[in-house]
Amino acid sequence: MANTTLTMQKIRAIIQLLEKGYSYRGIAKELKINRKPITEYDSRFMASGLSYSSLRQLSDQELSVIVYSRPNTTQSENERQIDFKGRLSYFIAELKRTGVTRFLLWEEYKKEYPEGYSYTQFCFHLKEERQFTQATMRLVHKPGELMMADFAGDHMHYVDHSTGQLIECPVFVAVLPFSGFAFAIALPNATLTQLITSQNRCLNYFGGVPEAYKTDNMRQVVTKSCRYEPLFTDAMQQWGLHYNIALLATRVRKPKDKASVENEVRIAYQRIYAPLRDQIFYSLRELNEAIADQLDKHNNKTFQGKDYSRRQLFETQEKPLLQALPAESFILKHKVNAKVQKNYHITLGEDWHHYSVPYTYIGKVVQAVYDADIVEIYFQLKRIALHPRGYKRHGFTTSKEHMPEGHRRYFEQQGWTPDYFLERAAKVGPDTVLYVQALLKARLFTEQTYNACRGLLRLQKDFGPERLELACRIGLKGSVFNYRTIHKILNNNQDKLLAIQPDLFKIPEHKNLRGPSAYK
Repeated sequence: MANTTLTMQKIRAIIQLLEKGYSYRGIAKELKINRKPITEYDSRFMASGLSYSSLRQLSDQELSVIVYSRPNTTQSENERQIDFKGRLSYFIAELKRTGVTRFLLWEEYKKEYPEGYSYTQFCFHLKEERQFTQATMRLVHKPGELMMADFAGDHMHYVDHSTGQLIECPVFVAVLPFSGFAFAIALPNATLTQLITSQNRCLNYFGGVPEAYKTDNMRQVVTKSCRYEPLFTDAMQQWGLHYNIALLATRVRKPKDKASVENEVRIAYQRIYAPLRDQIFYSLRELNEAIADQLDKHNNKTFQGKDYSRRQLFETQEKPLLQALPAESFILKHKVNAKVQKNYHITLGEDWHHYSVPYTYIGKVVQAVYDADIVEIYFQLKRIALHPRGYKRHGFTTSKEHMPEGHRRYFEQQGWTPDYFLERAAKVGPDTVLYVQALLKARLFTEQTYNACRGLLRLQKDFGPERLELACRIGLKGSVFNYRTIHKILNNNQDKLLAIQPDLFKIPEHKNLRGPSAYK
């Protein structure tokens, strides 16, 4: 019988024509259907023991029991079905293992049960049965009830200005499932401090606090996973109490428990990652500004098939039901003791970044109190230094006021000041001056660029001032300013290519050319 089931209207038309004595061929021609299903349906009519007239009097429901019921299967077919269903849970579990294919399972199945299904039927029945086990349920979320969050699997990047190094940034994504209103931000790292900071900014972006917050069992949030009572870290519990928000965690390896944010991450790849894929950013701030622009476009985009956007749904139905934000954001502060080294710096082991203190505290044990943005350094309850948080590994954050008098005067005694290097650069050319100005601004602590300026200006001894000027002109077209860039340009003779470019073509003087007087 054909796979396509005939409608009840055509079934009744077949009965009517059979009652009038039409042949199967005539019915097929009249109703424009294949003759084979007519034969099959007529055999079911005959098996029912009712006349055609009686069949026409039945209701659609009563008639469907006769015509749509599956034919009795043979005993061998029943045995194959029973055996296959008994193995089904094993097949589904094995397909989740690496490298296991349906063909491999079928080969093993046929060895154990030679009378079993052929490969085509094996795949058909496996697919049919798995449809029932993989059914999904649409969950209805209440406005203001829940926020879901997760880290995107792929990182975004920016280029470090001073080194040219590509810096990876994890991306935090959150969504309110009712409205689909989303938030995304790139972070220096995925530590607990940065996670809490991103959660704070997320709630500020929403302008309120939902009743509950759900994440997966990431180690920054959950100390011990459990289906019924997961244990959260002390910091996360404090954060939840501060914002009056209930903490929830998904079951282990159950991404469908937070399907809304999983879908939002997929959309973020399409509407944030993809549009920014060819852009180059030179700081985390620049990257997040670009993400914010794409995020606004996403939230303002009208839903497909609807006449409103995520933002409109959020503003009208969800935001009024959010709890009010507390007066101050939750700040997670860390305290560590550190010894001041001979270079009057301490080191925060979390980032391996170095911060200066007044040189008079060399050898003292001080206390560093820091959060995601600020590092405060205390000695005997007195604050002796304050710095912005730095995340560059093995980098230095140095204040000139913390240096000994001799160190501060050292550069002056050597004649190394910004004016000194700019004056020397002016003797080479204007492009060299511009490049040295950019180089002096490449680091927060200007004195750290003096050696690079010395090396840059010394290149004129090996390559000449004209070539150095051309190299600086080329270097100004880039975004990273350092000694190595100019040295590479000169070594590769890229400046010579610029120098030998021909002038634009000019028409030579000729006696046949008419001048202005010819047009008076």
